[in-house]
Order: sequence, then C-alpha cells, then structure tokens
Amino acid sequence: MKLRPDAALLIIDVQQGFNDSRWGERNNPQAENNIARLLHTWRTLGMPVIHIQHNSRAADGAFVPGTPGHAPKPEAMPLPTESVHHKTVNSGFIGTGLEAELRSRNIDALVIVGLTTNHCVSTTTRMAGNFGFDTYLVADATATFARRMVDGRMRTAQEVHDAALSDLNEEFATIVDCATVLASLDVIHE
Repeated sequence: MKLRPDAALLIIDVQQGFNDSRWGERNNPQAENNIARLLHTWRTLGMPVIHIQHNSRAADGAFVPGTPGHAPKPEAMPLPTESVHHKTVNSGFIGTGLEAELRSRNIDALVIVGLTTNHCVSTTTRMAGNFGFDTYLVADATATFARRMVDGRMRTAQEVHDAALSDLNEEFATIVDCATVLASLDVIHE
C-alpha cells in the first residue's frame, strides 16, 4: 500500500452521542486514539481531511444539532479549514456535497475511519467503492456496538465489527490497520 499525498482522510460520525450508554457493549476502545494519530499525521503532512457528522432528525436522537451529543469527540475536532458535511442518513454521500467536493478537488483515494463500522462507516464505504474511489477502511480506527440478530441471539460488538469488515473487504474497500496506513506514508511512529 502506498498512498498519494492527495488521499483524503474521511472521518465519519466521531461524535459525543456515541458515549451514551444506550448503545450498549462496544468493541475497539482504541479507535478514537487511532483516529487521532491518523488525523495528526494528515494535518502534519498537509493532506486533505474531511469530516462527516450525523444530524439526528428525531427529537430524542443521540446527535441532535445544538445538543452535547452532536459535538465532535476531542480526538476528531475539525479545524476551521477542514470541510464538515452534515448528513441525516447512513451515507456521507447522500444529501451532502461530499462527492462534489472530492471531484472538484481531484481526490480519488479515501482513507475511512469513524463510527460505527456496520452502519454509517459501511454505507459510506460501499458508496465510495461504487463511485470508483480508491477506498481504504482502517479496521482499528473504527468501532461498533453489540447487535441483536433476527433470530434473537445477541452478537458481540467484535462479531458485528468483523462481519462488517469482511463484507466490505476486496469488494468495496481494502481493509487495513493504522500501522499499515502510517507506514505507507513513511511516517515514523511510536
């Protein structure tokens, strides 16, 4: 893997609302730290960073604009110079200017991180692949929550995460880890 300097880091829904206990058991507690490492590297190298934030439509949603849950987590706080696209559905491409921005900036490679692996990260990754972007999903810079299956059995957060990554791998994206991405940028990391 060798990323070009115009590869964009796409940060999806790293928002305070995911700290709420209503979500239940979560995997990968290091996701935000890995996101912060990648974000620091992108900024240091002057590479493009784009943020996606979810706006809940329901009044009791976890990401209602103007509430604490809507705010970005500190590890992924956008700078004033970085684009932020607001969405109301799972895909960062629907109802936003994301695709137009990527095309206008001649960005054709995306490194995707964020929350949650099986919902907004997966949906956005699928669309990125379908739109023809060279798409990389960073497995240890994403996380999700336990989910009940149709038959009633509860799947652990790690099972949900692994299944989502498996469904995306080599079809819509290349699944990588944080260390591989950093190494591809020739970054010396601790």
